[in-house]
This record gives sequence, C-alpha cells and structure tokens, in this order.
Amino acid sequence: MYFNVLLNMILFLFVSKFTEEKLGSAEKTELDAHLENLIARADCTKNWTEKIFRQTEVLLQPNPSARIEEFFYEKLDKKIPSRTTNGELLGQYMLDAAKDFGPGTPYGSTLITVGEYQSRLGGAEREFLQTSAINFLTPLRNFLEGDWRTISKERRLLENRRLDLDICKARVKKAKQAEAKAAAEPDFQETRPRNYVLSASASALWSEEVDKAEQELRVAQTEFDRQAEVTRLLLEGISSTHVNHLRCLHEFVEAQATYYAQCHQYMQELQKELSRYPNSFASNANPSTSATCPSPVSSPSGPLKIQDVQQPSTGHRKAKVLYDYDAHDTSELSLLADELITVYTVPGMDPDWLVGERGNQKGKVPVTYLELLS
Repeated sequence: MYFNVLLNMILFLFVSKFTEEKLGSAEKTELDAHLENLIARADCTKNWTEKIFRQTEVLLQPNPSARIEEFFYEKLDKKIPSRTTNGELLGQYMLDAAKDFGPGTPYGSTLITVGEYQSRLGGAEREFLQTSAINFLTPLRNFLEGDWRTISKERRLLENRRLDLDICKARVKKAKQAEAKAAAEPDFQETRPRNYVLSASASALWSEEVDKAEQELRVAQTEFDRQAEVTRLLLEGISSTHVNHLRCLHEFVEAQATYYAQCHQYMQELQKELSRYPNSFASNANPSTSATCPSPVSSPSGPLKIQDVQQPSTGHRKAKVLYDYDAHDTSELSLLADELITVYTVPGMDPDWLVGERGNQKGKVPVTYLELLS
C-alpha cells in the first residue's frame, strides 16, 4: 500500500514537472549545444535510414505478402525458405511449353532457348537479391534494431535524469523562499515571546530542509552529468555508423552493376542465338517448311539483279552492323559485327532489306542487323 502511494507521488511529480516545462511555467535544464546537435544528427540519421531501408525492401521484393512472410521468419529466427524468382518461373514455363509444342518446331526450339536464358536471368536476380540483403539491408536493420534502440534507451534515461534535476532545483528554490519568509516574520515584541520561539523554530526547520534539498540537488546533478556523458558517447558513434553505411552503399551499387552487366550479357547472347534462326516467324506459319533455315526476314519480292543496281546520288547513309550475318546466296552481302557499310534502298525492294556496299562488294542486307547512323 505504502509503495503504491509513493510510486503514484513520484509519477505525479514527473508528470507535473513535464507539464509545467511544456507550458513554460517551470525552469528546464537545457542541454549543451554540442549534445543538442548530436541528438538532431542522430534523429536525422534514424529517419532517413528507416526510409531508405523500407524502400530498398520494396525494390528488392515488390510483393508485400512476401515481405510480411520474410518479416515473420526473421522474428521467429527461422531461415527464410528459398523462393523461385519470376525469371526462373517464366523460364520453366517456356521449357514446359516447348515440350508440348515440340522441341523440333521453330517455336518450340526458340522457347527452349529463351527459357534457358530467362532461367539464367532469374538466377542472376536471385544472387543479386541475396547479396544486397546481406551487404546492405542487414547493416541498416542492425542499426535500427540494435544501435538505435540502445541510443533511444539512454536518451530516455537522460530525460528522466533531467526531470529529476529540475525537480530538485524547484525544491531548493521553494525551500529557500520559505526559509527567507520564515526569517523575515519573527515577532521580537516582549509581550509575545511565544510567537518568536515558534517563528525561530520554523526558520530552523526550513534551514534543514534547504540543506537536504541542496544535497539531493548535488546527487541529481552528478547523475545527470554522468548520463549526459554516456549519451554523448553513443551519439558520437553515429559518425562511424555513417562510415559503415557508406561502405555498404558501395557494395550495394557494385551488386547492382554486376547484376545488370550479367543481364546485358545474357540478352546479347540470346539475341545472337536467335539470329541463327532468323526467319522463324515465316517458318512457324507453315509447318511443312519447318526444317528449312531461310533468311532473317522475308525475301524481297520479284527478281532484282544486284549487279545492275547503282548507288543513288542522294538517300544513301552509313550503317553499323550489329551482328554477324552469312549471305545465303550471291545476291546478299555477308556482314561482320561492328563494321560500317553504306546502305540505300531501291524502288521495288522489300522494306525489310537494303542494298549494302563495302568497297567493291555489294549485296542485299537485312535491316534488323543494322543500326542506321545519321
């Protein structure tokens, strides 16, 4: 019973003091400017770290249900199960479809090729997600759930010590005011000696109260200074946190660069693979000709003698060859990747083809293998 009453009194003093300070009716112990700056910097670090952490989670895992599942696994301290990436799932669907369509058909064989590369892209994505989670997300999470919680705890203790100190200061102030009032009111009249004795006794009691309050103030000041120093040391550690997060940020960017470079490499390889079966669109429309391997686009209609074609005075331009191309007959021009040739069109020619010239050599070239330059 007594303990509950004492606890309620202490709580009442804290609430009263906090309310008075907020309303500006009581004195508040101010922190030094250096500590205030450290606190502001720490709050800024925490807020932006939390935002970056949450958005990075969304970037790496856009599915909110999957993020919630991973959150519960982490809280239960269990290993997160391996999850198939979208690229790997798409690749598997393509491979399964190719079995039903027939791996010997143009569409089926292309599905196999594309499916294999989609699986590779999915594997690269999986590796990127794992690397980013370990090297970037985990350090940010450790700061928010570890270092920052410790800092917050010590800051709450500092606030409690400050309130204790303010209460002690207010108590000393009130005791001194009461002592001064008691000392100023003694009755020295000989006809009323009793009043003088009572007033002197009250003055002595208030003097003792002042001494006691000042002793409590010294203890509260010592505890406040000690807690302020502990908090200051923790807040100064934010600088090392920035250095650590900077290193993690470099690792995250490196993981991104590696991932996108792998994706680019796989797509270039896939394009080269598909260029080996350039006219699969026309072949798939007619199953009876699926065993043939025609030119990359539909052949130009009507007879056209390349030897009789003359380069026009205007309308020709330079083009960069994107992929190697082997001529299927004497009317076509073989190409090597990255070389520059002159191209132009002639009346009656299929729009998917151009006439290309390289020195004394001339022949038809597919537009899809070229990058036209201005």
